[in-house]
Formats: sequence, C-alpha cells, structure tokens
Amino acid sequence: MLSILGYATIAIILALLLKQYVAAVIALAVVPILAALVAGNSPLEIAGFIQDGFSGVVGVTAMFVFAILFFGVMRDAGLFDPVINRIVKLAGSAPATVTVATTALAIVAHLDGAGATTFLIAIPAMLPLYERLGMSRLVLTTCVGLGAGVMNLMPWAGPTARAAATINVDANEIWVPLIPAQIAGILMSLGVAYLLGRREARRLERVALGDFSPAPRWFGWSGARGGDAAGIRSRPMATELFTEPTSGGVATDQATLQSTLLRPKLMWVNTILLVATLATLISAVASPAMVFMVAASLALVINYPGLKIQSERFDAHAKGAMLMASTLLAAGVLLGVLEGSGMIDAMATSTALLIPDAIMPALPLIVGIIGVPLSLVFGPDAYYFGFLPVLVGVGDQFGISALHLAQASVIGEETMGFPISPLTGAFYLLVGLGQVDIGRHIRHMIGWAWLVSLGMLAVAIATGVIPLWAA
Repeated sequence: MLSILGYATIAIILALLLKQYVAAVIALAVVPILAALVAGNSPLEIAGFIQDGFSGVVGVTAMFVFAILFFGVMRDAGLFDPVINRIVKLAGSAPATVTVATTALAIVAHLDGAGATTFLIAIPAMLPLYERLGMSRLVLTTCVGLGAGVMNLMPWAGPTARAAATINVDANEIWVPLIPAQIAGILMSLGVAYLLGRREARRLERVALGDFSPAPRWFGWSGARGGDAAGIRSRPMATELFTEPTSGGVATDQATLQSTLLRPKLMWVNTILLVATLATLISAVASPAMVFMVAASLALVINYPGLKIQSERFDAHAKGAMLMASTLLAAGVLLGVLEGSGMIDAMATSTALLIPDAIMPALPLIVGIIGVPLSLVFGPDAYYFGFLPVLVGVGDQFGISALHLAQASVIGEETMGFPISPLTGAFYLLVGLGQVDIGRHIRHMIGWAWLVSLGMLAVAIATGVIPLWAA
C-alpha cells in the first residue's frame, strides 16, 4: 500500500510539473501532505515529517537567498562583463563554442563534487552571455547539467561516497575502474554541447529572418515553444529587445539603469571578493549560507553604500530568490513526508521484488540503463541508503557482486541524473539560477543526459567493469 501510494505521489508531482498545471510549490507541498493523510498519518505526525524535511533543506535555502543576492550584485557591478566580452571575442559569438565552453566550465567547477558550487559558479557567469546572444536558457542549464553530472562520479562526490558507504568499500574501488567510462562521458558531454550549440545557431539564424517557429526536434524535446527559446515567458531575451517594438523607451531606460550600477573602478576589489568567497566555499571552512551572507553584505557595502540604493538592489533580486526559496522549502515537505511516512522504504523493497528471477544475472546492466530516469523517483539518500541495499541483498542470492551494482548505479543514478532530479536541492538551484521552468528543463535535458549515461555504460561494459550477464 505504501509503495503504491509513494509511486502515485511521485507520478502525480512529476505530471503536474512536466505539464505545468500548477506552480512547483503547490505540487511539491500539497500532494505529499494529501498522500500522507491517505496513508493514515495524523496531522501531528505529518507536521513532524515536514519539520524533519525542512531541517534538511533550510541550509540550502538560506544559501540560495544570499547567493542570488551576491551574484546579482556582482553582475550589476559589471564583474562578469570582461569575461563575457573575452569569451564572445574568442568564440566569435558562435553558439557552438559558447555551449562547449559552458560545459567545460561546469566540468572544472565540479571538481569539488558539489553541485550547488558548480551551479553558483557557472550559471551566473554564463547567463549574461546567453542573454546577450539571444541563446536559450534551457540550453544553458542543460550544458551546465551535463558537465556537472559527468563529474559527479568523483569519489568525493555524493553518489560514489554513498555507494561506497553502503557496500562498505573504499570509494576509489568504485571509481578507479570507471575512469575510462568517465572520460568517455566527458567527451560525449562536450559533443552534446557542441550539437546543442549548432542547433541554437540555426535557430538564431531563423529568428534573424523573422521565423519564430519552434526549433526542430533532435533528441527529446526541442526546448523552444512559440519562439520562447528561453524556457520562460516572463523575461525577454536579448534578441527580443531588438525584434519586438517597445514603448516609452523601456529598453533604453533599462540600459541607462544598468550603466549607473556599473563599478569599473572596483573591478579588482570585486574580483578578490569573488575569489575569496569561492575559495572559502570550496574549502568548507564555514557553512555556505554563512559564506554568502557575509559575501553579499560586503558586496552591497563596497559597491552600493547607502540604505536607499542597497534596498533597491535587495528589491531587484528578491523576487527570484524568494520564489526558489519557497520551492526549496516545498521540496523539503516532499522529502520529509516520503521518508517519515515510510513510503521510500516501501518503494525500494517493492521495486526490487518486481524483477523476475530469470533476468537477475542482468541486474547490473538493468541498473545502469535505468539510472537516469530513476533519478526522478529516488533522491541520492533514498537510492543509495534505501534502494541499493535491497538490490545488493537480492543480487547476493544470485551471486551478483555488490561492487558491480554500485558501479552500475553511479553511472546514472544521481550522477548524470541529478541535474534533472526534483529530489535534490541542487536541482532547484540549477533551474532557479538559470531562470527556467522545472518541467521544461527536465524535458529538455533528460534525453541528452540519458544518452551520455548509456554511452558511459557501454564503455564500462567494453572495459569489463560491468558484466552484461553475471555468471
């Protein structure tokens, strides 16, 4: 009963998000509460589940609010403009080069294995360039997600570390044999980024000719609907400022406002502040929320002294920050209810029992194949601490190595799949910073992420790491 209710809860939430029937906050908060009531939990018990869920996301929520403010102030001050101008000059405004550079940046940024850090570095740095060129923000989040996903196999990253703890081995035992597969994944991610860039170039050529029809489908959803390539309708892209008529000099007023906010004389001061912030964040000497709270405060005092202008900068960035903060808290409701009510444990047990005995020798292969879509159902803790132990127990009856199951898992589950998983806090950071709709991001990225994961799985099989059929 609990497993069916759990799957129904996830399915309903995903349907609501993918079809854009309701806001993410409503889907993530209301559906789990209703499911918990159906399961027979009292309102007092549900309140406890929610409180536990909040405790798991409050740190990420606080970090998100102050990170948005910090990077927003840095962007207002023009800190990223020289980098953007340099990339544009080197790339010649070629979308394919920009997308490859985006994925490469995410790969380098994710060396510490922290998704939030990667997104906080890559998205704010590249978003202005995408808007300047009129490129889709869905392409931005997909390219960043691919780079972060393929690097999430590192032994100090969450999935590999969790898998190692579950089967009681050193993380390097899981990761080292998968290095060839990871290298192949890096190359494939860069290749996908190049293809997405080429497709964007063709779309922009059509836009320049006045054709605002959706981009053609290649693999999965095109990501452009009715000319809205950015993935949301509330914010115009750079090209729209020139192709659509404006009244009252709106574009000119906006440009004038932005120019008054620039602080070119403080470029080096802001650069030092940014480097110090990221270094402190990566070194983990303080909590991310504290780091960004202090950094945002310093950025405001340095660049915009005075209560009035500081309040204006707060107001300018408050809408996006609070929207995603509420979404993160709603995600805490979902996670807390699923775990506290026992739905996650029931889902893991029932899923393992559904696998027929005849195909058990192919269990590592099956796990590797379904890893990316399974990330939509299980978060990292739920899978590696709840589902994987059940798989290991079942596989042990058929002589299947726990190491093979762990290695097959980390190829897709919450690695290539974590940038599309609504069950991780970093996911909401990605879509929030990129200013894209959750459902449209998932539809845009899932096919490409799955393709890269399957390619990595093929290399792992070819190199003998994962067996096609466990004897």
